[in-house]
Amino acid sequence: MGMLNRIHHIAIICTNYSVSKDFYVNKLGFKILAEVYREERKSYKLDLAINGVYQIELFSFENPAQRPSRPEAAGLRHLAFEVDDVESVIEELNAKGIETEPIRIDEFTGKRFTFFTDPDGLPLELYQS
Repeated sequence: MGMLNRIHHIAIICTNYSVSKDFYVNKLGFKILAEVYREERKSYKLDLAINGVYQIELFSFENPAQRPSRPEAAGLRHLAFEVDDVESVIEELNAKGIETEPIRIDEFTGKRFTFFTDPDGLPLELYQS
């Protein structure tokens, strides 16, 4: 095996902690593993899991710097979630008030996918396995 084993987690800095926490926990269904408030930094840190696997650290900071978040902006392009049935997940997200783009077909794999955004505009993808 090489020097790196796998991705350990993804860190996301949000602008409104309660809105983002609701989005990731109540709308997307992540499970809270740990939540701490760091007084010296005036910052929350929320550890989240999908299907029992630690995946995301959600942070809040006072006045975080803005950056472009379109899928074609330089830097991290998007965060993709594997799903069994993209259409059923789209229906569930839409029912929760989360807008999704039209379904696309990956030209190389033939797999179906779409994009939506978190409360701060971070591009998120649903990719059918």
